[in-house]
Amino acid sequence: MNRDRGRRWLAGRPAAAGVLAGVLAGVTAGVVTALVAAVLITGGGPASASSAADGAAGGATGGAAGGAAGGAAGGAGSGVGGGLDTGVQTGGARVVRTDLSTTVPLFGTLGFASPATVVGATGGHAYTWLPAPGSVIAAGQPAYEVDGRAVPLLSGDRPVWRALGVGAARGPDIAELNANLEALGHGHGLAGSDRFTATTAAALRRWQRALGVPATGRLDLGQAVFAPAPLRVQAVPAQIGGQPRPGEPVLSGTSNDRVVELAVPVDQAFLLHVSDQVTVTLPDAHSTTAGTVSAVSPVAEQAAEEPGRRPAAATVAVTVALADPAAVAGYTTAPVSVLVTTAGVRGVLAVPVVALVALPDGGFAVIVLADGGAPRQVPVTGGLFAGTLVEVSGAGLAEGDVVEVPA
Repeated sequence: MNRDRGRRWLAGRPAAAGVLAGVLAGVTAGVVTALVAAVLITGGGPASASSAADGAAGGATGGAAGGAAGGAAGGAGSGVGGGLDTGVQTGGARVVRTDLSTTVPLFGTLGFASPATVVGATGGHAYTWLPAPGSVIAAGQPAYEVDGRAVPLLSGDRPVWRALGVGAARGPDIAELNANLEALGHGHGLAGSDRFTATTAAALRRWQRALGVPATGRLDLGQAVFAPAPLRVQAVPAQIGGQPRPGEPVLSGTSNDRVVELAVPVDQAFLLHVSDQVTVTLPDAHSTTAGTVSAVSPVAEQAAEEPGRRPAAATVAVTVALADPAAVAGYTTAPVSVLVTTAGVRGVLAVPVVALVALPDGGFAVIVLADGGAPRQVPVTGGLFAGTLVEVSGAGLAEGDVVEVPA
């Protein structure tokens, strides 16, 4: 860019261009002439090198003086359109009004949200049925069987830790049960209540009859398990025929919601906040889908050190929810990149970066090409750089103007 600006400067100053051209031509001619003469006179002997050097110096001085004088005269008479032919081809680009943003790529893994482990609450003789990894269990469906009795899945984050019935103290576990009974169609007006009422007991009896188990109106330990629902099964550590024991994991899984998990270096964690909008590039490297930051861990974690290796950098766990889960339906898990916007402006004037011309005072300008008129230099203030464009503002510059750029 500096070379192009120098050529543009000379093109607008024909006398200076002429001087420079004359000096270059004179120096070249003087040096060549002196070197040839020295060699011819000495016959190419040992003295020729010294003679050639002395002659070259003199020839360069004389050639430069003569060339400068002739060049100045020729350049001054040539006017604006004359002088040194720079040979630089230029074109035009329109000033546009647009939105600009800068982004930083981060890398994560596509997966599923809300990991959970289902733990057995009671014992028994044997597991008689277990789900297969990859299967999806909806609320109300069996999560597993003990001694031929199905243990249904109910949606919730709190595990069962007590029997629930009339007289039980109010609590969030009762609120989960009420919400499930209403969602499964066995009660009305229960959701939002954390009390076990007669209405809860009646709804529970209706559900128990639908399951074909004794309708007691009471939920004892081991009769149901709570986990995110629908639950996508990932692993099943329990085994068919194995003996159930309280507190032992039966299966693990996640919700069916698609998310991207990121381990963001601590020094970049400030770029991400809950509700920030991001763009996720899918594993095919060109398809994208929108995402929203749904969680940012307040704790930085550091991987365990390995002997002989430098300690890994501390990272912050970040979760991104996808706006269109169908866009990643073909992937179970895969590496993806996430573009995070670090700065942005809307509705600003922008030109190609190569249109900027450095001014002697340290500022910038663009050369506006007018139809049928002389080009004019417009000082501008630069703003955000984004890709090949730069935000600009300045008096005399408008959307649709054509500015000079290298062709």
